[in-house]
Amino acid sequence: MSAPSAQLPDHMPDPHSNSAASLLQKIERSQLFQSSVIFIIVLSAIAIGAKTYDLPPLFSQLLSALDFAITLFFLAEILLRFSAHPNRKRFLADGWNLFDTLIVIGSLLPIGNSEAILIGRLLRVFRVLRLVSAIPELRSLINALLKAIPQMGYIALLMFIIFYIYAAIGSLFFTDINQDLWGDVSISMLTLFRIATFEDWTDVMYETMTVYPLSWVFYLSFIFLTAFVFLNMMVGAILDVMTAEHNSETEAQAHLERENMALKIDQIQSQISDIQQLLREQTKKP
Repeated sequence: MSAPSAQLPDHMPDPHSNSAASLLQKIERSQLFQSSVIFIIVLSAIAIGAKTYDLPPLFSQLLSALDFAITLFFLAEILLRFSAHPNRKRFLADGWNLFDTLIVIGSLLPIGNSEAILIGRLLRVFRVLRLVSAIPELRSLINALLKAIPQMGYIALLMFIIFYIYAAIGSLFFTDINQDLWGDVSISMLTLFRIATFEDWTDVMYETMTVYPLSWVFYLSFIFLTAFVFLNMMVGAILDVMTAEHNSETEAQAHLERENMALKIDQIQSQISDIQQLLREQTKKP
């Protein structure tokens, strides 16, 4: 009778599977792979920009072939990242992984009519945004910006209140001077937005100063509130979130290092215990 084939128990991990996953993770985290992904994303952006020019047929065919090759590269890259992920069921739980997967899937959709062509080109334009997910520093900036949105929302609400008050005052006083700029509250708010962006705001001020010489107080106070106070508040809110995000990442890294250090200490202690046990057994032998 032939010997029964050895099989691993169900609860035992497959060493070949672990080695393959470890190899994929090593490739996915390597600097060469990350640099290659960034290079292909930049190359994709250049190809998209080149298609906006009138090119000879040969160059157009080369760009189409290049676009197809880039799409295949992105498909292979997302499959490698999925295979190297420690928990594949949680791969799409990460927002960046979900974003990259949707972009890649959208690039693979067949194009059969004019509307599909437009959607396909639009999705290829969005592939440039993958540069954000490929560079950790940019991901940190975007994450900080998203987390700062609630605070920025309250600041924007306060800005709207200030805009509305100044628009109502401007509409009351300056309607007879220029109906096109101060005819009602909505038009006045558009005028104030023009003033806040410093787009020929002095022309608007000098026009009202011919009737109200002290109207410069209205403009300068509005610019001081919107261009200096609220802008600094926006920047401050983003910086606070970025600082908190950086501190949390530092604490997480420190916690991971402490765990690794504790694991190494446990391993050393276990080895020392084994050595002591061997020494005791050697001393007991006659």
